[in-house]
Amino acid sequence: MMRLPSFRFCSPSNVTEAAKILSEEGSEARLLAGGTDLLPNMKRGQQRPKTLVSLRRIESLRQLSNGSGITLGAGLTLTDIVENDTVREHYAGLWQAASQIASPQLRNMGTMGGNICLDTRCNFYNQSEDWRKAIDYCLKKDGEICWVVTKSKKCHAVSSTDTAPALISLGARVRLVSADGERIIDLKDFYRDDGADYMDKRADEILTEIILDPADGWQSTYWKLRRRESFDFPILSVAAAIRANKGGTVEEARIVLGAVASRPLLCGAASEFLTGRKLSNEVIEEAAKIASRPVKPVNNTDLDALWRKKMIPVYVTRALRELRGDDIR
Repeated sequence: MMRLPSFRFCSPSNVTEAAKILSEEGSEARLLAGGTDLLPNMKRGQQRPKTLVSLRRIESLRQLSNGSGITLGAGLTLTDIVENDTVREHYAGLWQAASQIASPQLRNMGTMGGNICLDTRCNFYNQSEDWRKAIDYCLKKDGEICWVVTKSKKCHAVSSTDTAPALISLGARVRLVSADGERIIDLKDFYRDDGADYMDKRADEILTEIILDPADGWQSTYWKLRRRESFDFPILSVAAAIRANKGGTVEEARIVLGAVASRPLLCGAASEFLTGRKLSNEVIEEAAKIASRPVKPVNNTDLDALWRKKMIPVYVTRALRELRGDDIR
């Protein structure tokens, strides 16, 4: 049985107090929200924080406010998102993404902030300590070689967050708070193309809010490929959002791919191609090809990388057809 290592536990009552602890502890501390990602990682020796800073008692992180758009507290559970009528009606892509994560029990514990900050995954990393030691570890943790691409100088662990692609397609921003102040950045700029150093977030910062603009005229959807229809992480995800005029011509579009690289990929060329066009079969087919062209999945997750590559245009097509109004679910 894998057991948790020893650690110091702190349970602050507000963000200011939590930020102060992080400032004092530095990289030796980790934030604990739902714990569905962090605690298994600690059991496998992938992360060894000396201090856990629980966010459970911070009420402000569980607030959801409607105004100009919607602001989601990072401590809201995934179940909170799934059960919210505003999210389901106006931000359908986010609702679909949250509703497909793991199982009901894990959605009851897992949080929005936790899923956005979800650790990258790899077949050579998500193993027990003894297994990883037998291969002399890997570049992501304790080793010097990326066993997926052995000549690479960067880690190729894959981003497996469901909500991030959906939120990026909706133009989301996030608020990061530290003892030194706060900053708001676009979520698309939050991620780096490096499986080991995958977030633009300092160790002393707390992700407190997700900010979404009004959904006026926007339609969104989320499609997820995985081996089983429940519980599994994505091995490919497609988030798509469009804003079309009354005649059906696309005025703005965003297509985002997940689980094919170390960060969610915003398909700028495909999004630009859709702008000014109606979603005809020919336009959808070409946009799907454009979206898949530069993507190069590697064999670091479930199922074959070449097959996952072939599924990209299939799933982009399904997403765009749904946004057109086709009944394909």
